[in-house]
Amino acid sequence: MEVLITGVLLSGTYALIAMGLTLQYGVSRIMNLATGETLVAACFGAFWFYTALNVNPVLGVLLVAPLAFVLNWAIYALLLEPLVKRAKNRGQLEVDSILSTFGLMFLFQGFMLLGFGGEYFSYTFLSTAFVIMDHPFGLNRVVAFAAAVVIAGVLYLFLNHTRYGTAIRAVAVDPVSAGLVAIDVSRASAFAFALGGALTAAAGVLLSTFYTFNASMGVIFTMKALIIVIMGGVGDVRGAVLAALILGLAETAVATYLDPGLTLAATYLLFVVTLLFRPQGIFGRAPS
Repeated sequence: MEVLITGVLLSGTYALIAMGLTLQYGVSRIMNLATGETLVAACFGAFWFYTALNVNPVLGVLLVAPLAFVLNWAIYALLLEPLVKRAKNRGQLEVDSILSTFGLMFLFQGFMLLGFGGEYFSYTFLSTAFVIMDHPFGLNRVVAFAAAVVIAGVLYLFLNHTRYGTAIRAVAVDPVSAGLVAIDVSRASAFAFALGGALTAAAGVLLSTFYTFNASMGVIFTMKALIIVIMGGVGDVRGAVLAALILGLAETAVATYLDPGLTLAATYLLFVVTLLFRPQGIFGRAPS
């Protein structure tokens, strides 16, 4: 039971990271390989707000996520939108966006190494025990999970119960048809990319409350996000949440019963199994 609850608590932040990436790819058609660097930059942001200004990290989400939203909107407008307009088909856009965000990943990583160096950072926040079903868990993990659930719930309500959320889902399904019914596809794509970056930053802030991080570890979270998105089905938010839960449980079980050093291997094993037996994702349908 302890492993199960620990895995569920970890899956909350994983789900936010994956939802951010699936929004960026599903709506904007941009596979953002700098996702992990956005997350790590948010960790450093939360660290600085907490240690320098004594801002509660949970409230720090309200500061860091809007900054990430603005930054990601600017990246889309200045770097990625010209690629979207130039691309003659979806395949060309995917190749161009992967190459450009691959370069962006090293740019962000270089700036963070310049500012913070290569050492590991962490801070103490709510590091007291919280008992669930007779097992003690870190209160910071419980609070991070609860905050992630609230953010995911707000995103669900926005996408499914607002006019603009419906427009974004329409662009995700068919951008050409969405344009025919007066939806500003370019603006919706920029908004989705920025919103995805904000979700990833929120996950980074929450993760920083119980995780040790450094400037070079973004690529690990990018790979985990990619694996969750592919397991859940590209563009499928429900699948991303379920895949994040599976990944969190698998990592926790391997770290507990085998060896913590094998968690990344378990992640890739899940990825390979998914590609072999369920390449369309958990809820996806096989092509006819």
